[in-house]
Amino acid sequence: MVLVAALTFVGTAAAAVWTDMSGTVKSQGVKSIVQDGKDDTENTLIDPYANEPIDILLIGQDTREGSGNTAVGGAADDTQGLHNSDTTMVLQIAADRSYINLVSIPRDSMVDVPSCTTSNGEIAAQYYVRFNSIFANAYATGGDLASAASCTLSAVNSLTGMDIKNFMVVDFAGLVKMIDAIGGVDICVPVDTQDDTTQLDLKRGIHHLDGTQATQYARMRKGTGTDGSDIMRTTRQQYLIKRLVKTALSKNYFTQTSQLYQLAKAAIQSVQMSESLADVTALAGLAMSLKDFDTSRLYSQTVPIEADPLNPQATVVWASTADAMWAKLREHKSLVETSTSSSSSSDGSSSGSTDGSSDGSSDGSGTSDGTDSSGSSSSSDGSSTSGTDSGTDGSTYDAATNTITKADGTLIDADTNGIIDPETGAITDPDTGQFMGLANRYIEVTYCPGIS
Repeated sequence: MVLVAALTFVGTAAAAVWTDMSGTVKSQGVKSIVQDGKDDTENTLIDPYANEPIDILLIGQDTREGSGNTAVGGAADDTQGLHNSDTTMVLQIAADRSYINLVSIPRDSMVDVPSCTTSNGEIAAQYYVRFNSIFANAYATGGDLASAASCTLSAVNSLTGMDIKNFMVVDFAGLVKMIDAIGGVDICVPVDTQDDTTQLDLKRGIHHLDGTQATQYARMRKGTGTDGSDIMRTTRQQYLIKRLVKTALSKNYFTQTSQLYQLAKAAIQSVQMSESLADVTALAGLAMSLKDFDTSRLYSQTVPIEADPLNPQATVVWASTADAMWAKLREHKSLVETSTSSSSSSDGSSSGSTDGSSDGSSDGSGTSDGTDSSGSSSSSDGSSTSGTDSGTDGSTYDAATNTITKADGTLIDADTNGIIDPETGAITDPDTGQFMGLANRYIEVTYCPGIS
């Protein structure tokens, strides 16, 4: 959202505005704490024009500091001084800016993490600890955000084999401000949802949510319309981000300069970021490189997980297939490797070429002329205009919803081959039964056909 908001710099040439934004951005910079004696490359500014992929660790901080955070999260005695990372995602922007990968790491994942340097001493290596405790313990030890974010970044790199250098941290109040700055966001709710904790009461259909309501939608875990798990909550968080990006990109930065300026200010003031990102020129350049981004190519999923054998009701562990997913990001490949608008193959999966490849295709169809393997034309959002395609095993592919219906009626997500719950749109791993994401095209076509 910060990157998208930076478009306003192009829409206004006022030197005072630029100076104001530049000062605000620099004030939000957080110096990374170098780990393991490595060179201090973490604080080197990004170059959006270097034609290289950019990796950013996104951290949603659960804190009750400040009236804005208390208003959203509550003010119970046991939450005072709280600094947790209830949401952590790895964001990868392709070198050619043709796609974006977004991967959620469940807070209740049990993991092993290396030792970490904080602003106030070392934290020894830890084994079989909850993932979200990394941020909280580092904050408690170091006493600052730099320690918490740097230790979380180090742990993610150790767990994934990646070399992420950039991070952004946002809290409840910050998310509320950003959403309000763009006038709220439209969300498709597939089932009636009522939650006493967040006071949400949403009937099936399209809802225009303000910042507070949208943040509560992302936080909601209990009540009707959800199973009470943090894992299912991450699917809504991924969907909300997609809707936010789509809403921000729909703004006309020539005619809506004032609104975008407010978005930029709200976003930048709400997000604390590594010094490698805290430069107005770099952010504006990256925003410009993404201004024509096709939001249908923002691919998201949760790390493949399975129930923790030692505590299956409360925690999870990463599945053996997790490394294959991380390998895609290490090799800078799209999460979705097969065409979502091609005909279904005999085993019910979607067939096509690697998405995000260098063959010149940009619409996810596997060809450069906008047609899929069955000769049907595809629209700008990656969906086919032909309706459905049939497989030799009796399965059918519906391009509008990006789903495959098998002969036995099982609904499959064509991107991930996960199983879709027809009522909620939640996608589950066919091997582990754990949540992978939300079939947003399916729920929007099925339950919210008027959403834009």
